[in-house]
Amino acid sequence: MNADDLSQFSMIDLFRQEVETHASALSDGLLKIESGADDPDLLRSLMRAAHSVKGAARIVQVELAEALAHAMEELFSAAIENETMLGRGACDLLLNCVDQLAQIAKATAGDFEQWKSNHTGEIDEHIQKLRDPSFATAPPQPSQTNEDGADENKIEPLTENESARDKDRFVRVSEQHLSRLLGLAGETLVETRWLRPFSDSLLKLRHAQTEVSTTVERLKIFADSNPSGAPYAYPLQEIDEQLNECRNAVTNLYNDFELHARRTVRTSNNLYRSVVASKLRPFTDGVRPFPRMVRDIAQSLGKKVKFKIDGHQTQVDRDILEKMESPLNHLIRNAIDHGIETPPERASAGKPETGVIHISATHRSGFLIVQIEDDGRGIGYDSIRRKVIKKGLAPEEMVEKLTEAELMEFLFLPGFSTSDTVTEISGRGFGLDVVHNAIREVGGLVRAFSTPGKGMRFELQLPLTLSIVRALLVEIAGEPYAFPVARIDRVLHVERERIERIEDQPFVTVNERHIGLVSARQALELDDASGEENEWPVVLLSDRFRSYGLVVDRILEVRRLVVRTLDPRLGKVADISAATLLDDGTPALILDVDDLLRTIDDILSGGRLKKFDQNQQTTLAQIKKRVLVVDDSLTVREVERQLLLNHGYDVETAVDGIDGWNALRRGEFDLVVTDVDMPRLNGFELVQRIKQDERLRSMPVMIVSYKDREQDRRQGMEAGADYYLTKSSFHDETLLQAVDDLIGEAD
Repeated sequence: MNADDLSQFSMIDLFRQEVETHASALSDGLLKIESGADDPDLLRSLMRAAHSVKGAARIVQVELAEALAHAMEELFSAAIENETMLGRGACDLLLNCVDQLAQIAKATAGDFEQWKSNHTGEIDEHIQKLRDPSFATAPPQPSQTNEDGADENKIEPLTENESARDKDRFVRVSEQHLSRLLGLAGETLVETRWLRPFSDSLLKLRHAQTEVSTTVERLKIFADSNPSGAPYAYPLQEIDEQLNECRNAVTNLYNDFELHARRTVRTSNNLYRSVVASKLRPFTDGVRPFPRMVRDIAQSLGKKVKFKIDGHQTQVDRDILEKMESPLNHLIRNAIDHGIETPPERASAGKPETGVIHISATHRSGFLIVQIEDDGRGIGYDSIRRKVIKKGLAPEEMVEKLTEAELMEFLFLPGFSTSDTVTEISGRGFGLDVVHNAIREVGGLVRAFSTPGKGMRFELQLPLTLSIVRALLVEIAGEPYAFPVARIDRVLHVERERIERIEDQPFVTVNERHIGLVSARQALELDDASGEENEWPVVLLSDRFRSYGLVVDRILEVRRLVVRTLDPRLGKVADISAATLLDDGTPALILDVDDLLRTIDDILSGGRLKKFDQNQQTTLAQIKKRVLVVDDSLTVREVERQLLLNHGYDVETAVDGIDGWNALRRGEFDLVVTDVDMPRLNGFELVQRIKQDERLRSMPVMIVSYKDREQDRRQGMEAGADYYLTKSSFHDETLLQAVDDLIGEAD
């Protein structure tokens, strides 16, 4: 059966999903058995899982999976009847078989026939071993206990409430449809907020009618008491009756509408909460692969590791759960490889031979807090200081004064590592910038703590959901914009007399720190306005490298907003992350703080800050040639920037290809200097975009990369680069000479 035959069956997708579900259950159960669990019910659940996979494979006619699942089912059945024992060797084999079932299911989406021919022999060998009675007779591995008698290898079983999740019935809904449903529920919630003002208007109308009726009643009394007004008494009586009739009708209408409005608001709120809840998944769904991964890596390194998980049922947005997988994977691998010591090392340090990695998830103060902790060797602060000085990231006298928390921040810089060796599994510190970037991408924070000799702890602070954001609404150029509250340091109202200047750039002093000020209008490229106000609303923003104050027109309020993703056809919109609808239906843009900080940095470093606090809206003269440096390495980026600045060029920087492309679309440059290996958009792709753009194609582009193979150089030149320089041969004079060849001197 080939891939085309498989693709005509809609059941194939269900088969893949079923194998994925049962493979997870089989892995969890086998790990428990391997750690010494003796539970007939557990064996029966494993046998049922294998039986279900066998039945599903038979329906879609995937004979290889059917045969393998059948052999696993028979072995579980023999274990239930006490005809055999599932020792470590059998568990190893069964776990390998689980992996093969997952691979078979995955292969059905491609060239299954080719995959089958390459792996049939291996699977047949596993089936023969499963059916060999002598293979599974080894006794189970005795579990390790610590001084308190606790089982060190045992994987904590799910509680009754936690296991209840497996009894839920699930249906498949695409992410696109779920996001669309969430958007519609949000719009419904916004629309229902219009009902309250309408209800208030009806109430005012009823009051107005009551006042008119009172006036008519007074006229009637006047007409009755005045003989000359007698002819008007009858018309006034008729008007009064008509007004009473209208008043009663409006009152009934108001009462009915008020009841309907309350029901509609309640229903829309329940609908929205239910849709949001449908995007939440228990934390355990995101960490299911990790017990198996910890077990396999620890075995390969000759270490003993206990993996503990707390907060199985903590609810997490499925988007956040998906984006957390890679950072958690990296941190756990680091802990096993470079954190947890070998049994002899732990024994000599007075520790139990079995190390512990503990991961937990909980809700705290409106955030999801995930902690990854190990009881390994930790990181010494002196080693971080030495590495910081060696890399030239800070002067020695400054490094000596840094606090422990400030030192730990260096771990998240690109390429920073305190380990002298980097293994295939991990490298302590190497790649932690990837962890940092992934967490910041969803609006979170990551912090590291070390107790040398006792272990490491990483704390991730994440939003509970990406569907709702607590944001500060501000007004800029007459339009509302939103800052995620989690990314705001402080909101100030700064008096004009507090503004100081350094080299014609305004700043304000906050807690003995000089914070540069930039107009939000200029950062977002909106219409300028003269700054005659005596007090400026300022939003303080920062990341681990810089702090700025963004001057807005007006501070509005803090509100919970429904996040609406931008149309993907727009690509990455500079300085904007998403959109939302306000209560009155007005659209508002949610600002991308990281992108905005880079924009502000570019404005200041490029000498393009406008004098937004004076009537004249002049810009500093642009007489220098401008160079855009695009590199995801902070160190390389700063070295190139400083070198070019020192030789008179006006330099702007970008942290990756997309950031560079956005800078090119909004600014004018004479040259682009770009790296190759970058996230989101690599250097080759950036060069191709530049050369395909009618406005930019004549601008020279230089590639500076570690890739020094001839084929890499050829690929860069074919993409349209005008110069290819390798970092291995990088020298100050080399770069400057290349820049001079392409665009001449700075002035």
